[in-house]
Amino acid sequence: MDHDHEHAGREPDTHPAEAGRKTPPEGSRPPGSGRPVHRTHRHALEDFRRRFIVSTILTVPILLLSPPVQALLGIVIVFPGSDYLLLVLATAVYLYGGWPFLTGIVREIRDRMPGMMTLIAVAITVAYVYSSAVVLGIVGGEGFFWELATLIDIMLLGHWVEMRSVLGASRALEELVRIMPSEAHRVRDAGTEDVPVDRLAPGDRVLVRPGEKVPVDGVVVEGATSVNEAMLTGESKPVEKRPGDGVIGGAINGEGSIVVEVRKTGAETYLAQVIDLVHRAQESRSRTQDLADRAAFLLVAIALSVGAVTFAVWFAVGESTGFAVERAATVMVIACPHALGLAVPLVVAVSTALAARSGFLIRDRSAFERAKDLTAVVFDKTGTLTTGRFGVTDVLAFGGAAEDDVVRATASVEAHSEHPIARGVVRSAEERGISLLPLENFRAIPGVGVEGKAGGRTVRVVGPGYLAEQGIAAGDERVGTLQRQGKTVVFLLEDDRLTGAIALADIIRPESREGVGRLKAMGIRCMMLTGDNRDVAAWVAGELGLDEFFAGVLPHEKAAKIREVQRRYRVAMVGDGINDAPALVQADVGIAIGAGTDVAVESADIVLVKSDPRDAAAVIDLARKTYRKMFQNLLWATGYNAVAIPLAAGVLIGAGIVLTPAVGAVLMSASTVIVAINARLLRV
Repeated sequence: MDHDHEHAGREPDTHPAEAGRKTPPEGSRPPGSGRPVHRTHRHALEDFRRRFIVSTILTVPILLLSPPVQALLGIVIVFPGSDYLLLVLATAVYLYGGWPFLTGIVREIRDRMPGMMTLIAVAITVAYVYSSAVVLGIVGGEGFFWELATLIDIMLLGHWVEMRSVLGASRALEELVRIMPSEAHRVRDAGTEDVPVDRLAPGDRVLVRPGEKVPVDGVVVEGATSVNEAMLTGESKPVEKRPGDGVIGGAINGEGSIVVEVRKTGAETYLAQVIDLVHRAQESRSRTQDLADRAAFLLVAIALSVGAVTFAVWFAVGESTGFAVERAATVMVIACPHALGLAVPLVVAVSTALAARSGFLIRDRSAFERAKDLTAVVFDKTGTLTTGRFGVTDVLAFGGAAEDDVVRATASVEAHSEHPIARGVVRSAEERGISLLPLENFRAIPGVGVEGKAGGRTVRVVGPGYLAEQGIAAGDERVGTLQRQGKTVVFLLEDDRLTGAIALADIIRPESREGVGRLKAMGIRCMMLTGDNRDVAAWVAGELGLDEFFAGVLPHEKAAKIREVQRRYRVAMVGDGINDAPALVQADVGIAIGAGTDVAVESADIVLVKSDPRDAAAVIDLARKTYRKMFQNLLWATGYNAVAIPLAAGVLIGAGIVLTPAVGAVLMSASTVIVAINARLLRV
């Protein structure tokens, strides 16, 4: 935008992959709502842990009563009814330890989405039924209850590890909720009283002591301090706060006590909006997730088919029924699309949390995914690449005067004026550490400038029109260059002698050069869209090294200009989210920058909290890395089965390589752990 402004509930047996994919973590409630974060998922985690412990304890006697294990250990434990005791213990493990999988298959069949629960349930049920039939004398052969029990133990352990990974990846929401203090010191006539934060109302005043967290969004009315907003906005440096400055709930107060007037509470606060945006981003579907779901469904069909064919082939070539059942069960276990189910949700959870912690709020996950393909970024000028306020860009000294003396004399007179140019000059003197001269007889000359007596001389600050009227030459060729760049130039006269000139313009943000440089290093063309005149636009574009710029574009014309650029490139529009709304919507990815505490920018796909153009490059870089992690996880989760399924079916049995169902479960669990670890590496 171009104008002047100062800123710019599943059940406990839910499978972890389904929890990550279909039921995102709770936590979008506003701070103080009292609803536990991740309650359902923590309950499921505890349920898997409990079932694993009980099943493992029952597995010990099952192993000791199993003939293959006895032969391995060189012991014999046989007594009347030992086979039936083995059946009872195995039944307990099958029903209690296998319950999450048995209920899971019912849910998947009901939803017409057979998945990993279906494969596990079929494998353990076939193994249990066959082994029970052997014990009861219905069929001949040798049962493998010990393999059934160890298989269930390993599957429960794998699920428990996965659930911990899912919770760990999405714990950022809980961390955000914990940022907000639960109590505040409300200021009363008689002093202060400690009250719960949810009892505060707009207009209340609260005291924030050094080192405490700001309890609500509000405005400083007394005191001065610096606050740490790193966990909220990604701003690493403490931010100075004085009366009239806004503060964000959850920020950590620095060295001074301040009194804050409450402006927003509950769901209206910045932190509550961030939590809601993160929650929705983690919940939203993506094209990559749809691909993973289709691949998982296909893998289930392949596993069931290959399992049936494996049983039929081994049975047909004369192997025992028990051996054929074992091969088929191993195929189904090892092909479980666990890793495939977690490949995308874990990366989504990690990247969204990372983004929120860095001050990037993702409102549309599909747009975030599209960001990896961007080939051009179009920036708004005022408030985005520039600060949106007048500042000194050049100081010229004539006749042997020093630049600091020119600034000192000019600022001494302008300090008594409220004009934006005057404020820009005075601010420049403060930044340079230049002290001002005492001023007498200050007078504003309408249409000309200002004058007064400073340092014993008559000092005038005037425009080029006054010089022309008085027949005074306007300095040297440098002045013409500055004027051709569209800058505003004022002249300093001391006792009617021209001693200097100061050029002012909308100041380019120091971060803009680095931000543009980063984007260009990524192979992205950088452009600028502004309603300013061509001279000003050319100067800014030249200073930043932009590839193209479009000047004199009115707000209602910006969307059309974006459409024009889209004929050549995949485009992101970066603006301050107010009059840039049509252009933000039109672009392939709309990025609102400098939103500050106003995160509800409905026209943008991604909101960058800080007024820092470098964050545009950072969010595109994160999108590319996120996609890379998704692709790596999907590649591993599908490619691993190309080797694992044939081994499970027994193609290398001639070479002595035979995988039991328990070993298959270990390999399958290992693949999911690899996927989880790879997703967490996105933090590095």
